[in-house]
Amino acid sequence: MRSFPKGFLWGGASADFQYEGGFDEGGRGLLSHDYETDGSLEHPRHHTMQKSDGTLIKPRSSFFYADPIPDDAWPVFLEDAYYPSHQAVDFYHHYKEDIALMAGMGFNVYRFSICWSRIYPNGDEELPNEEGLQFYDDVISELEKYHIQPLITICHDEMPMALALKYDGWSSRHLIDCYVKYCRTLFKRYGDRCKYWLTFNEINAVRGFGPCGTRASDGAARYQAAHHMFVASAKAVKLGHEMMPGSMFGTMYAMSELYPATCKPEDMMHGLLARRENWYFIDIMGRGYYPSYAKQIWQHHGFDALDITDEDRQILKEGQLDYIAFSYYRSNTTKAGDPWFNVGGSDNPYLENTPWGWPIDPLGLRYVMNTIYDRIQKPIFIVENGMGAIDQADENGYVEDDYRIDYLRAHFKCMKEAILEDGVECLGYTMWAPVDLVSLSTGEMKKRYGFIYVDMDDKGQGTLKRTLRSLITG
Repeated sequence: MRSFPKGFLWGGASADFQYEGGFDEGGRGLLSHDYETDGSLEHPRHHTMQKSDGTLIKPRSSFFYADPIPDDAWPVFLEDAYYPSHQAVDFYHHYKEDIALMAGMGFNVYRFSICWSRIYPNGDEELPNEEGLQFYDDVISELEKYHIQPLITICHDEMPMALALKYDGWSSRHLIDCYVKYCRTLFKRYGDRCKYWLTFNEINAVRGFGPCGTRASDGAARYQAAHHMFVASAKAVKLGHEMMPGSMFGTMYAMSELYPATCKPEDMMHGLLARRENWYFIDIMGRGYYPSYAKQIWQHHGFDALDITDEDRQILKEGQLDYIAFSYYRSNTTKAGDPWFNVGGSDNPYLENTPWGWPIDPLGLRYVMNTIYDRIQKPIFIVENGMGAIDQADENGYVEDDYRIDYLRAHFKCMKEAILEDGVECLGYTMWAPVDLVSLSTGEMKKRYGFIYVDMDDKGQGTLKRTLRSLITG
């Protein structure tokens, strides 16, 4: 039987604010996510913010940050709120144990994000925080001990809170300079120890105050912020290639498949237009220029043009990505009349759902791998894939999770077919997440992904003991 290509990277992935903890240790500054409460499917997460008169503001859903933030609103910590990012599952103090467990599962790569505010607490200091740099030095050293390569996400849906408040986040071009300075610091410190980098996580999912830090949430604000992130990424790629010859850069996109609900021509056309909401981001960063349909996207969101300079256009050409990274968890369907950006989509009668309503579609992974590679003709990297489930541990913390084993085995089969039968060039696969962590979308621990069970509940109570679940065989 043909195996995966030599040098294929196998491992896991995590995000600092969902996993790391230690939010008030080592000189770390506050992040935009630090004010985000826990939640559930029934009770969405929210940022704890209030206006100058003391009125509490609860955005509709902090996963998409869809509501604008009033100019006189400021973040506050509420005594009766629980903030999962503060402790998470405490990788900050458990990194040696966790990396040893990853090594025991045969990982040769681990994707993790560096916390921006651990390096520059306010984002615009003259000098970086040495304690923060040393922490990631220690993490990388521990990975090297087990011959595990680091795959570093530079910015994973976050920013120092001070940048969001002082500059209105990525709506300001000043963030480009702050980001590039941050990148230069990372490249100088870790450049000879890390080959693979991701400039941003799920950049096509930027929404208002969370990932891009803007108070406004309308289309013009979001797409202008995204443009500044495109320019920042391109500058980082160019700088990285200069400082670290042989390095490879990607950006990560949320690429759950979107099928037309039927073969009705109107549904087919709607599916094509809706899918461009994602292709827009990949085309610009992977090809180095704005696509012909960009204005149609803008007008759909209520504006006609962005502030794009000639210098911006030039750096986009010079700083194209080396590979396309993406997350894949599910597929959705869409039909005429649905919103273009239709995350939930219409029901698919051919698929089963997870407890959180996410359709399970292994073949969709093969479909996405092919469509990205056919379109961009650059290597791809699957940097998130996994199944959130309610795992029940026994008295020893052991979980029998055959459903997750079945999920992963089916996805691996389709991934292998895309590589060996379809000819897709794929660098590797990092599962989300090897160790249980806090869910981004709902802020709960109950939605678990890991190979490794962590004894902690939705309110942060528990021993934090790590226990291996059953492993994939066959």
